[in-house]
Amino acid sequence: MAGPGTLSDEPLSPAGRLFIQPKTEVVIHCILRGKNAIDIDAVKANVKSSLMWKHPRFCSLLVRDENGFEHWRRTQLDIDQHVIVFNNRLDKSGKFMDGSENQGFSIEQEEDSDDDEMAVNQYVADLSVSTPLNTDKPFWEIHLLMAHKCFVFRIHHALGDGISLMSMLMASCRKASDENALPMMVPEKTGESMGDKRRSLFWLLGALWRFLKMALFTLVFLIEFLARIYLARDRKTVISGGDGVELWPRKLATARFLLKDMKEVKKAIPNTTINDVLFGVVSSGLSRYLDHRTPNVQCLLLALHEGLRMTGVAMVNLRSKPGLLKISKLTKDNSEARWGNRFGVILLPVFYDKAGNDPLKYLKRAKTMVDRKKNSLEAYFSYRIGDLVMTLLGSKYACLLNHRLLCNTTFTISNMIGPLEEITLAGNPISSIKVNTSSLPQAITMHMLSYADKAEMQILVAKDIIPDPEFLAKCFEDALLEMKMAAIGGQ
Repeated sequence: MAGPGTLSDEPLSPAGRLFIQPKTEVVIHCILRGKNAIDIDAVKANVKSSLMWKHPRFCSLLVRDENGFEHWRRTQLDIDQHVIVFNNRLDKSGKFMDGSENQGFSIEQEEDSDDDEMAVNQYVADLSVSTPLNTDKPFWEIHLLMAHKCFVFRIHHALGDGISLMSMLMASCRKASDENALPMMVPEKTGESMGDKRRSLFWLLGALWRFLKMALFTLVFLIEFLARIYLARDRKTVISGGDGVELWPRKLATARFLLKDMKEVKKAIPNTTINDVLFGVVSSGLSRYLDHRTPNVQCLLLALHEGLRMTGVAMVNLRSKPGLLKISKLTKDNSEARWGNRFGVILLPVFYDKAGNDPLKYLKRAKTMVDRKKNSLEAYFSYRIGDLVMTLLGSKYACLLNHRLLCNTTFTISNMIGPLEEITLAGNPISSIKVNTSSLPQAITMHMLSYADKAEMQILVAKDIIPDPEFLAKCFEDALLEMKMAAIGGQ
């Protein structure tokens, strides 16, 4: 949409400009499944009374001035344009059935069926490729799949990152145990008092050593980051994507984990985090999947060898406080946790390794790499470099660099902490929350979100490259269970 600029227009941030470019446009999808039938009027009332209805980003159109620069322009919202109701059931191919096919099915009968989740997943997978958001209205909408008791939020990444958008969503929800209380987020940690340690010689020597390690790792990883954009790329495998793959048809599957299992694995190695466990599971799961697919490969170029590298692009929250934050902080421009896209990326390699007697070897290798990344400023500099390129060279060149990075790597992955206990939306208890994004040049993207005592990872794949994402999801689930048994046996 083009038009003359006005004094009230607000220019897009550099990240916002990146996410509206054709090759790097991204829409975030969030699927919430209710336990009860959806009350349409309650949903509309909930949305109209929420901060989403008042937030400037959710009330603005994308416009371009006479010079081609993008701005946000405030507009009036029409609830019926943003809350879209679908009454018909979906079949397993993600298509809506007609009235005659709907007969004979009830919501209760379909609730416990695996076909139900497969249908909703395929519906969202199709949205990720073929259905961009309409530019004639603000960049968000909610699809109500009445027969499946599902809410599907579609929000453009230009409006904000996962932390911003999930925090906004949680501000519209309530605890299942208390309809007047907001969902419990991650407790904010207070910094430890250093006391006299700051005057200790040993502390000063330790601080100097940590600084030297940070400088070294940052230099090494930045060189690798730039090389990955301009020169190097992952060796081709049966799960590799490339330029144009973002337009290929998609399939979506879900891997399910229990947080207690991940915490059990954490105990096997001191100072291990959930992220370490996740990346160990991904490394093991991808190795399992490649073992499964390789016997059917005739091309020698796709043959496997020990230590084969598959590079992941991982999202890192750059705000000073981890996890979901209070929405009042996210809307303040002077807050360190301000609204918007505040994340950097790191390159996170995993390596093919044939199954052996030690399932925890994947975790050990993943922890070593993640610890090195934590001791660097790679994520911070990736954000600043992208900002600088956008400012000096423009959105087209920034888009080209980001697209090349994705084409030269194998997968994208993110992990976000969700609510710590069960929640309700518009009075409807929620049984699961899953997130994913629209398609990228890679053949596989993975997004994990925890909810109460479980975590679910959405696996979006190009189905002509990875035809069996359900089996890939099982590879990840089995990898965690094997690590758990090894961790228990080691204790």
